[in-house]
Amino acid sequence: MGRYDFRPLRVHRTASQLFASERIKNVPPWHEVVGTVPPAQTLVRSQPLQHQEKPRKSKTRKPSKLFQPQRIVYEEDRLRKEFYGDHPWELARPRVVLENDGRDSERKNWSLVSQPDRPVDGESVVQRQMFLLHGNPETGHIPDPNMTPARAYDQARKEFYEARLQQDIERRVAKEEAMATGAYFGKTTLQIGMELEDKTFEEWKAWAAQEAVQMEQRQAAMYTGVENDSAALPEPSNPELEAAIGELDASIPAQGQEALGGAAVRP
Repeated sequence: MGRYDFRPLRVHRTASQLFASERIKNVPPWHEVVGTVPPAQTLVRSQPLQHQEKPRKSKTRKPSKLFQPQRIVYEEDRLRKEFYGDHPWELARPRVVLENDGRDSERKNWSLVSQPDRPVDGESVVQRQMFLLHGNPETGHIPDPNMTPARAYDQARKEFYEARLQQDIERRVAKEEAMATGAYFGKTTLQIGMELEDKTFEEWKAWAAQEAVQMEQRQAAMYTGVENDSAALPEPSNPELEAAIGELDASIPAQGQEALGGAAVRP
């Protein structure tokens, strides 16, 4: 770790000397406080409390992570990890953090997964499972000695599903009663999402058709052949041009004829 650093212990004295020699105009705001309550002079760190004992391979060598804080693990953390690993979409539900301070087991009776003053969520399953495993000494509930974590998880999860099903039925009935009296709820989030998906698909389909036409045009311009000849536009007809070409063809001798007229060839 190197040498000990004593400079923090000399900060007050150094500031006083600088002020006395007029190298600084004013003393720092902390000058009086540090003089009244000086820094601690303990140079050896005390060993923290070991929460869990691990067997050492060598008793003569100290562990390298001796002064690091120990990891604090609660039983509820393992139950939460198991539940939210099986139900990841429960984390997407909105929740208020202030309604859970970690002491629900002291103020609530978790003999039922549903509580009158809080919604049913993953924390309800965790607290219900803890109740089945350890009971509640305040209410005199004694846990079943044959209860295992797997059985407690299955029972708490079953009650959770039943509570959620009851909530869905109540919402559907309330919506039907409101619609019967003339209420209008508009489109659901699923319908809005499907409309946006259809709109995006139609835009992509139009873009794909345009890209296909452009690709065919580039291929037709790249190669010569039947497609290029058929795609070529016909030349406009000109009667005067066709007549001049006909007169020119008549004056050109055919193969095997001698040319008539012109200057005589001298030897």
